[in-house]
Amino acid sequence: MTRVTLDFGDTMQRDAVPPVSADVIFPSSRFPNYKIGPNNQIMEVKQDSKALTMKEVVARETAHLLEQQKRLSVRDLASKFEKGLAAAAKLSDEAKMKDAASLEKHVLLKKLRDALEALRGRVAGKNKDDVEEAIAMVEALAVQLNQREGELIQEKTEVKKLATFLKQASEDAKKLVEEERAYARAEIENARAAVQRVEEALQEYEQMSGASGKQDMDELMKEVHEARRIKMLHQPSKVMDMEHELQALRVQLAEKCKYSIQLQKELARKMGEETVSQLYELDGTEALGSFLHIQPCSLAASELSECTIQWYRLACEGGKQEPISGATKPVYAPEPFDVGRILQAEITYGGQTTSVTTAGPIDPAAGLGNYVEALVRRHDIEFNVVVVQMNGTDHTSETIHVFHIGRMRMKLCKGKSSVAKEYYSTSMQLCGVRGGGNAAAQAAFWQVKTGLSFVLAFETERERNAAIMLARRFAYDCNIMLSGPDDRAAPGS
Repeated sequence: MTRVTLDFGDTMQRDAVPPVSADVIFPSSRFPNYKIGPNNQIMEVKQDSKALTMKEVVARETAHLLEQQKRLSVRDLASKFEKGLAAAAKLSDEAKMKDAASLEKHVLLKKLRDALEALRGRVAGKNKDDVEEAIAMVEALAVQLNQREGELIQEKTEVKKLATFLKQASEDAKKLVEEERAYARAEIENARAAVQRVEEALQEYEQMSGASGKQDMDELMKEVHEARRIKMLHQPSKVMDMEHELQALRVQLAEKCKYSIQLQKELARKMGEETVSQLYELDGTEALGSFLHIQPCSLAASELSECTIQWYRLACEGGKQEPISGATKPVYAPEPFDVGRILQAEITYGGQTTSVTTAGPIDPAAGLGNYVEALVRRHDIEFNVVVVQMNGTDHTSETIHVFHIGRMRMKLCKGKSSVAKEYYSTSMQLCGVRGGGNAAAQAAFWQVKTGLSFVLAFETERERNAAIMLARRFAYDCNIMLSGPDDRAAPGS
């Protein structure tokens, strides 16, 4: 059997790499590991975190070749590889002394390829195939190394351009900062000069006004005393006087309206009109805030308790009748929907029907419009009320409740707890109480939703009518026509 021997020591000494340019900088003093992957691509094997010396690298490669050389004598290979290790150690020392770390990578690859070419001529069989594979790997690595060097050169060029641009930008920024500092210093100096001028002017003004200050103070005190004296003489103020006078005029107007209605009724009687309608008459002021009461005016008139009564609205005298749902009592208190309309009551007894009609349209309450406009400007309006009925049943408690009217909903509260709270909806109803005696003008009917309703008594007729008008106005803003049972909302109500 022929034994193949390789003199690695002589070969590596003969092919020692000469020194090259010192500009090359290697990340480490060892050669990286590569292997051929799919599609003949060069793949770098993940290195251990611990850096290996040149001696350890050569020893590992020697052990790998030793495993492949199974045909060779183990003893001979051992001696040869020991020589190779010695030569490698010697080469490592020489490389350190000659700054081998600065050699260019392609020179190392060339020397490695030459060594493998020399080795290929000395081996045969499977070892030769391994050597040829290693040569192909080195060639592919050389190509990839050239590509990476080109990319590094391009990146280096870009970095140089970026560094030049940043340097120029830094110089421009410094120049701009210096200009802004100079401008700021000039502004500060101008501000200081202006402050100094103002201080001088103030000092001069204080010197000039010091003499006349005491005299001005005395005159001011005299004016204050005079103003106080005039205020004391004019109590109550003119506004209060005008309010009292306006209230008195309202009372006089209501009395004159009532007196005018009585005169018209007496005049009708004296003219000798003897009709069925003269059996009854309407008593009360035909204006918002009052109530109308049907009274018999003839001995032939039947008792009202034995008659059937129904109230109607008329747009004009002789116009179409609109029945007021629930208004079947002798007493009816007009509500805001009735303003500008004629009210008529039909009394039926024993198949005979008679009617009484207001002398003219219902007049609005004096000052109610301005009062409502003042309330609209508030965010939330509250009224003190007493619950008279709940779901048609009399409410015995007379506890004060708070009735909130908001822009989106209405709420009834007792203390801190809510009795009812609901947003404006088509199922909600609000109107004046249709019946109920002399207190009808101060009461309102509120159906929160289907199955829940209240009769609320307000403190005054004005608050009752204002609450109805406000709620209808806010509901209209929400596209809801808020009215009483079976009512048709009139425009602008």
